[in-house]
Amino acid sequence: MGSATREAMTGTRDALTALGRADLSVANDLLAAVRAISGTSQLRSALIDNEADAAQKRALVDAVFGSKISTDAATLLVSAASSRWSSGADFLDGVEDLGIRVAADATGDDIDIDAELFAVQRTVASDAGLELALGSKLGSSASKAVLVDRLLTGKASPATVSIVRHLVQQPRGRRIGEMLRHAASVVADQRGFDLAMVTTAVPLSDAQLARLEQGLTAQTGGRRIRFDTIVDPAVVGGVRVQIGDDVFDGSVASRLSSLRQKLAG
Repeated sequence: MGSATREAMTGTRDALTALGRADLSVANDLLAAVRAISGTSQLRSALIDNEADAAQKRALVDAVFGSKISTDAATLLVSAASSRWSSGADFLDGVEDLGIRVAADATGDDIDIDAELFAVQRTVASDAGLELALGSKLGSSASKAVLVDRLLTGKASPATVSIVRHLVQQPRGRRIGEMLRHAASVVADQRGFDLAMVTTAVPLSDAQLARLEQGLTAQTGGRRIRFDTIVDPAVVGGVRVQIGDDVFDGSVASRLSSLRQKLAG
């Protein structure tokens, strides 16, 4: 991610804070805008044209989307478009990030959207047929959205359904598991905590998780941490923790792999 994109992402989040709490329809509008903008490079280029000012961007958004999106969604989209982005792809990522954050804000704190997204990810990973149906380039966006509705409606929160429905329609070269994990981390960040994926050979006790949380909190600047635990006998022993792009790997499997590399070298 380039420096321009990092600054732009900060700006979009500030715009969301200034707007205040929005409802889920605003998130849906932003995610629908991402899908529309992704389909035309001409519109994408016009929206991130650094020679156009905010008034021109607003006029363009109104002309293209009109009453199709809410005033709040249009305001956030114009704010994003008025920032400088390293690329058109980064702009799409930024508006998608914004839509997911709005969905997180629009949902009560008693609903763990990140946990629901991880549950979907595990379900998809465990079913090759489902993974193919949702991730194949050959399947239509409409059919994927219908499948998500059938799988999740009534079983997950409306925000989770909206996020997953969007992701399967707009992969942009990403794998379904990768997209769901990233969306879960965005939700977590918007709610003020880090999401840690913990992989062990056997389930950890509550006491072990508490000690792990204490140690990780010290390394992550004191932010709250929520765990998503995975049991995988392949790690043999120890623990592997991933927080965003950072990986803390103390598993036996990792140490054996390192030893094999040293012996081979």
